[in-house]
Amino acid sequence: MRRREFISLLGGATIVWPLAVRAQQTDRIFRIGFLGLPTADSLPKRTKAFRDGLHDLGYQEGRDFVIEYRWANGKYDQLPALLADLIRLRVDVIVTHGTPGVLAAKKATTTIPIVMAAAGDALGSGLVPSLARPEGNVTGTTFFLPEIAAKRLELLKETIPSLTDVGILLNSANPFNEPLLPRVNQTAQSLKLALHQFGVRAPVDFGGAFADMAAKQVGALVVVDDPVLQSNSSALAALALKQRLPSCGWSEFAMDGALMSYGVDFPDMFRHAATFVIKILKGAKPVDLPVQRATKFETSVNLKTAKAIGLTIPQSTLLRADVVIE
Repeated sequence: MRRREFISLLGGATIVWPLAVRAQQTDRIFRIGFLGLPTADSLPKRTKAFRDGLHDLGYQEGRDFVIEYRWANGKYDQLPALLADLIRLRVDVIVTHGTPGVLAAKKATTTIPIVMAAAGDALGSGLVPSLARPEGNVTGTTFFLPEIAAKRLELLKETIPSLTDVGILLNSANPFNEPLLPRVNQTAQSLKLALHQFGVRAPVDFGGAFADMAAKQVGALVVVDDPVLQSNSSALAALALKQRLPSCGWSEFAMDGALMSYGVDFPDMFRHAATFVIKILKGAKPVDLPVQRATKFETSVNLKTAKAIGLTIPQSTLLRADVVIE
């Protein structure tokens, strides 16, 4: 009897134990750390796209995961403290965006997986040593911002053939400007354009920068992708319109009132970041997940803005536009 009881007990344990493990795995709520560079209310479309991506993959917020948001409010020197807080919470993965966010995360931890929701030229800026095999604890999606910024110059020159002086507005606190500027300068020289650089760090600097542009009589403006600048897209577009200054920036810029935009679909990139997160939560390592390049690009022209600044858009520019805002 004792032998049969023992066998029965052992058999029952072998059946129940895996079920218990599966229950623990199912019931576990993963903790995702989200490090945002601008303010908490500045990227609603992108954060929603990220949550939608998780939902589309069968994961429900509150049931399967929680997101711990930390926002730098444009103060990049606050990133180490915010990351230390996420690490203290023992998050399972850190999601961030922009070169400053990824660099800070890399310095903060070598063990917690880091997913780049969107980073400009991850290879050129040294965020990863290889796209195919990123090594370390970083993976995600990237886009080649130097080429995109150069393309914006080309679009402005095509639209305004008489253009001779052009400004480039960037966040001087963003380290990615260093590999970007040589490519943009090369394009400006080939187009016979004098390039004037204007650096800002926060919205309080915008007025002074645009006053400087007026003093230097720049004929058009390229705005470089940066989380702080993008989160103030409407304000920058309004300043450019006030000075009747043709401007070109990221994909949403024309919709916010600028003359033109050319860039990647950022909400699509944030949605795709969810794919990396879920693979990591299921046990994949970042080193085994190749960094992927952005695949969706969009050119937009705002005819309402063109009319307001007294500019006629050439047919060649309109033909290449994916979106024409009337």
